[in-house]
Amino acid sequence: MKNSILILITLILPAIINWGCTDLEEEVLDESLTGSGQAELISGSIAPAYGQVSWVWRHTNYYGLQLLAADEAILPYRGGTDWFDGGKFMAVHQHQMTSGNDLVGSSWNELTKNLSRAILAIEVLRPLSADGDQEATGALYEMRALRAYLNMLMLESWGVVFAKETSDEISEVLRGQDAIDYIEEDLLAVVDVINTDLGPGRITQNAVWGFLARLYLNSAVYRDPYGTPEFTTEDMNRVITYTDNIINSGQYSLSSEYFDLFNDDNIGNPEIIFSLDQRGVLRREHSRWAYWSIAGSMFPRPEFTSADGTDGPAITSDFYQTWADAYGDVDPAEADARFYQQNTMVPEELLDLTGLNTENDEDHYYCVAPLEFEMDRGILRGVQWGPRKGPDGEFLTCDNGVRIYPVKQIKGNGPDRDIGYVDHVVRVDFTNDGRLHNTGYRVSKYQFSRTSPNGNNFSSVDLVLMRLAEIYLMRAEAKLRSGDAAGALADVNTVRTSRNARPDQTPPPLPALDLDILFRERGFELYWEGFRRGDQIRFGKYEGSWTEKASDDVNKRLFPIPQNAIDGASNVEGFLVQNPGY
Repeated sequence: MKNSILILITLILPAIINWGCTDLEEEVLDESLTGSGQAELISGSIAPAYGQVSWVWRHTNYYGLQLLAADEAILPYRGGTDWFDGGKFMAVHQHQMTSGNDLVGSSWNELTKNLSRAILAIEVLRPLSADGDQEATGALYEMRALRAYLNMLMLESWGVVFAKETSDEISEVLRGQDAIDYIEEDLLAVVDVINTDLGPGRITQNAVWGFLARLYLNSAVYRDPYGTPEFTTEDMNRVITYTDNIINSGQYSLSSEYFDLFNDDNIGNPEIIFSLDQRGVLRREHSRWAYWSIAGSMFPRPEFTSADGTDGPAITSDFYQTWADAYGDVDPAEADARFYQQNTMVPEELLDLTGLNTENDEDHYYCVAPLEFEMDRGILRGVQWGPRKGPDGEFLTCDNGVRIYPVKQIKGNGPDRDIGYVDHVVRVDFTNDGRLHNTGYRVSKYQFSRTSPNGNNFSSVDLVLMRLAEIYLMRAEAKLRSGDAAGALADVNTVRTSRNARPDQTPPPLPALDLDILFRERGFELYWEGFRRGDQIRFGKYEGSWTEKASDDVNKRLFPIPQNAIDGASNVEGFLVQNPGY
């Protein structure tokens, strides 16, 4: 039965306006939802819709689009050899993207494909539900909520929503208040009846409450994406209502160790409300959120010689400066547990690297059992430590396991290649010196999965899409915009002081709060989780200046609709109209 469902997807996708312009080669993205008979029909309809979410949030799709358009991430043409890809990453960061930009186009394609799968699932489940199948009814509620979530991502980035009930009809393209109303209708239709306890890998009532809070918090931007947002009391009260529901439910608690949220066993973390449940079954997901930013010379899993980073994006010096400004003379790594977690415990006598390089440091190492090695987490600066390979391509060993050295720079064409160490510096830009493979502080937020058979594929680290800290911060913002500064401050400090597993690095409570400090706090708590671009727009920061940004055009708040999408829908006059400025 599952095979027939997948065949049906392939047949129906071309009938969906523009979504037929995407790659129709189908794969089973998630085999974790299985069953028999009618149960298999139900699971077989929702599995492709849930599974596709991982491909939407792929680093070279929607995830990368959100990071690189904001001030938190930059991806240069590394050493003039890596990550050029037609200039798509640099153009998005500079706000010079066009309707032919492939990062924009791939994000659109994967998201619209995901929408098509959700609609197909709705179409399969609706008659089963009408016949009284309660399992089908519950799954139907989830798929309507998923459709709303995906349409909200469309609205966030392109200012459009696709309204569609069956696969054989032409979508209606909605914008502004009409788009908000359509998303709201889906969410309100299921919020009181959807499941409450299927876990973070499925959309639950708490997740729907969170979606509604996000919708109302951003409605001022969605109504007028190019103007100054006018936050209404009604919208802010709704945000407070739905975040109250989640916080007061008693089902969630803030994680005392920040990085436990992004560890291999995070499926049981009580802070997570909605995530992509991988559990090692999504072959195509790999560990992209873990390895994209990491140095290509770093091997985080000494059990596997193939597990490495890609020397992808770094944080901008501008984003780092927000941390430095917040803590002044105190190193943010010492002041805030969210910034950094030290896991490589280098013996003190090895820390001085004066006069050393990879040609004379053969004995400058310490030993760790392969399964016990864990690279540092958070924002990585300076010289990194990790396993090193010998001439035979295998890791150098010692009596107790593998040797841990300063990481040898084996990538790029800089003067330090094969001699120097991976030494991350704050400067990173598009100049020859600023784009070298070591430049830019890197982000190691997600753990490399220990259940993976090779370090990269079959990651079991769930991708976190909603968590309790975000809920507190949304409520704080709604309170602050409503004049309740004291209540907002209390919510922000609840989040800050909860990260107390390492007491010396627990962020102290703030004495006061305004919109600029709240914006900064959202950056500290939610960095590299896909929120920053939307935050910058909502807080009026998106037309500001940062490294290599070349435009302050308000039209760049939305991405261009891909030209091939417009061309693919040209048989329906006026169906897709390009966004202003492109």
